[in-house]
Amino acid sequence: MKGTFLMTLFSLFVFTGMSQAVNWEKLGSRVVDYRVERDVIPVGAQEGSFTKLKVAVKGGAINMHKMIVTYSNGTSETIALRHNFGPNGDSRIIDIAGAKRFIQKITFFYDTKNLAHSKAVVSVYGRH
Repeated sequence: MKGTFLMTLFSLFVFTGMSQAVNWEKLGSRVVDYRVERDVIPVGAQEGSFTKLKVAVKGGAINMHKMIVTYSNGTSETIALRHNFGPNGDSRIIDIAGAKRFIQKITFFYDTKNLAHSKAVVSVYGRH
């Protein structure tokens, strides 16, 4: 009986942890324009507050320099990414400063390195 209870408790702990690990909410996307080296993804308080961010690139390669996260209270945080994304790459998980924060917009600074002339789609995901 005690062993069954512990196994059930352990399973619940593992299941809860796994469900939180994949609970990413898409905040927005932009198709990279190769004539522009900066793009903005508006988010807004209606999306809720977040503690972590992740960037995904699909379809083309880009060199991401940094992103500036502007919060709804007017403050901003510059996050150095310095990452070369391949045609289907993800960033590391990015912890944002402070507790849960409402995000107004995210500005990306990048250069392109696409020789196939296919545009990349940059998406940002948040976790509560």
